Amino acid sequence: LVPYFRLRSAVRGPSLAEGARNGNLVDVRDSRGFTLIELLLVLLIVGVLLGISMANYRQARLRGAEASAIASLSAINQAQFAFMQTCGNQKFAPKLTSLGRPNPSTNAPFLSPDLTAADEVDKSGYRISMSGQEVTDPLLTCTGEVPLESYHVTADPVLPRVTGYRFFATNMDLGIYEQLDESFTGKM
Repeated sequence: LVPYFRLRSAVRGPSLAEGARNGNLVDVRDSRGFTLIELLLVLLIVGVLLGISMANYRQARLRGAEASAIASLSAINQAQFAFMQTCGNQKFAPKLTSLGRPNPSTNAPFLSPDLTAADEVDKSGYRISMSGQEVTDPLLTCTGEVPLESYHVTADPVLPRVTGYRFFATNMDLGIYEQLDESFTGKM
């Protein structure tokens, strides 16, 4: 009988010590693993790919926040038009919270709760606020408030260049305007 360790070495080939004694060259590298250089190259490639993807992710997040701000301004314009036609006697709602009150005839609000929680709302990295010129006539809307003759809504990044690059605004003309460098607040 041959001991187990001799069979094993015979199957695997000569050991390093046996190969050195016989004068044979023995490959000291174990072919079952990776070298340090190979592992470092893989880590370098993964790092470069992560760097590129993080930059693309940030740009996509900013574009999404800007698209959300534009959609919010469009929704406010539509709500103001519906308010004017049904509740405001051809005048506009004075505050965002006014658009969140239910229409007496349909019992549904003019605008979704995420935009009517306060008079100034933060949504998707943008601060949305509305103001306007009150009517001079003693007139009340169906919700019991003094309406506006005209309105304008601004959407400014909460942290410029971090949560968004562009500043947006809209008014009763229903157009959505944008600027890169400064807010529309007080300029419409």
